[in-house]
Amino acid sequence: MRLVLGRRAARRPWRAGLGLILPVGVALLWELAVCAKWAEGRLLPPPSRVATTLWALASTGELADHVAATLERVGLGFVFGVVTGTVLAAATGYSRVLRRLLDPTIQALRSIPSLAWVPLFILWFGIFETSKIVLIAAGVFFPVYLGVLSAVLGVDRKIVEVGRSFRLSGWALTRRILLPAILPAYLPALRNGLGLGWMFVVAAEVMGASEGLGYLLVDGQQLGKPDQIVAAIVVFALLGKSTDTLLVAAFAPLMRWQDAYEGGR
Repeated sequence: MRLVLGRRAARRPWRAGLGLILPVGVALLWELAVCAKWAEGRLLPPPSRVATTLWALASTGELADHVAATLERVGLGFVFGVVTGTVLAAATGYSRVLRRLLDPTIQALRSIPSLAWVPLFILWFGIFETSKIVLIAAGVFFPVYLGVLSAVLGVDRKIVEVGRSFRLSGWALTRRILLPAILPAYLPALRNGLGLGWMFVVAAEVMGASEGLGYLLVDGQQLGKPDQIVAAIVVFALLGKSTDTLLVAAFAPLMRWQDAYEGGR
């Protein structure tokens, strides 16, 4: 067993490096194409120009301020969306009456585009931080709710009957039986919610924001700075991947019992 674990640990850096081949290769090819005058590189700047823009933003401290503002909004929206989605999905999954009462409305609201909420949230909460965080929380809520509800309804009936045989109350049954049983499906729901949180933050930062990566995107579009737009997109990609990796790593100790197929070579 130790030998197998040691081999897996030794392979992890190689596997992580393998995932860099595609983006780095594409970036190098585009850089070579622009340098060789095969492409103009005006609307899609080469990586060297994007790196120069990132360095200029980082050296003045502007990039750190924008990243901090966006991370704070995504973090708060993610927490509120996850808590609300988990609690409501657990309740509707446990209670058939609540499910028939609430689930049709939630499923209808889920189909509304994110930008459709923007004017309404501005009227309700103003143009400051509250409306932005609520919009991100709404984006996180729906995939978490749907994933948790589907997982709860898919729990083996025998496990629930065991909990009822021990006379567990509704909340105790949910906390001690249903939620642990849905743990393998909970992580994908959280990852989907986190991904949508990063998407919704762009729409949120359009709402009168003066800082944030979404603001950099809008500012670059209005001033005709494609290098700034691509730089903001690159930072979005790096932050999204980093937070997703941290989320998976945080759940790894809870998933050690799972002997799942990891795919072939």
